Amino acid sequence: MKAVKLTKMVEEMNLKNLTPDVDMEKIQITLPDINRPALQLTGYFEHFASNRVQIIGYVEYTYLMHLEEQERIRCFEEFISKKIPCVIFTTMTEPEHNMLELGEKYGVPIFGTERTTSNFMAEIIRWLTVQLAPCISIHGVLVDVYGEGVLIMGESGIGKSEAALELIKRGHRLVSDDVVEISKVSDVTLVGTAPDITRHFIELRGIGIIDVKTLFGVESVKNTQSIDLVIKLEEWDREREYDRLGLNEEYTEILGNKVVCHSLPIRPGRNLAVIVESAAVNHRQKKMGYNAAQELYNRVQANLSRKRED
Repeated sequence: MKAVKLTKMVEEMNLKNLTPDVDMEKIQITLPDINRPALQLTGYFEHFASNRVQIIGYVEYTYLMHLEEQERIRCFEEFISKKIPCVIFTTMTEPEHNMLELGEKYGVPIFGTERTTSNFMAEIIRWLTVQLAPCISIHGVLVDVYGEGVLIMGESGIGKSEAALELIKRGHRLVSDDVVEISKVSDVTLVGTAPDITRHFIELRGIGIIDVKTLFGVESVKNTQSIDLVIKLEEWDREREYDRLGLNEEYTEILGNKVVCHSLPIRPGRNLAVIVESAAVNHRQKKMGYNAAQELYNRVQANLSRKRED
């Protein structure tokens, strides 16, 4: 099970630590969901998601403040003693000193943020979803071509890095070479990035390792990119029939998500960079509602109909 350190979340969300004496180095977040403990503060703990990040917004805070002091302390202690990872007070609400003491007593960090509850919830859920998304590593090259994330795959030495280098020279951006780390952030979105060690580097056989960011500038690289299209490079096979119209889309499955996939036969004289560019633009055009293959098919059918009528 993937996990993200609480310290990393605190730094990323810019949270104010209200219990600095609580050791949070070993605390990890394992779920991207959060919980607002409205019912729990009233004493109802059935189906309580205690392993989630707990957020106390303005409504929960004002409810606690309307209680008598002893009752307020009792409710909050019952809540915070349930082995929760942390509590975050939003919308400029500030917990009482007694609440902070209870956090220290049970080893539960308490944080504060000035952001409104709704905005903060949306931000932290988005961030945790990305951090905790299922992830795999794939051998290939990921390039941003006209805003489309193109994952180039194929056997070692077939020309993936060379194609990526030509695309970079044509103004496109490298995300990762050789190894692409892919995370499933939703049922329709895959995001690719490069391992920290190889980020911005390309390996070219016969030359060695080159630093793309240094050679071509910061505009030639990108840290993350959604994967919209997969292109598989393969040796030309005279016996095989290759798709020449593109009426029917082919797909490949990555982490359960289907991604449009094209198989490109490699042959001397074919400019891979131009072909990849064209594939990316054509894919973008299809997403915008125009299919060139379908348009040609419609024209042919219309022409045949006219000939029959004549």
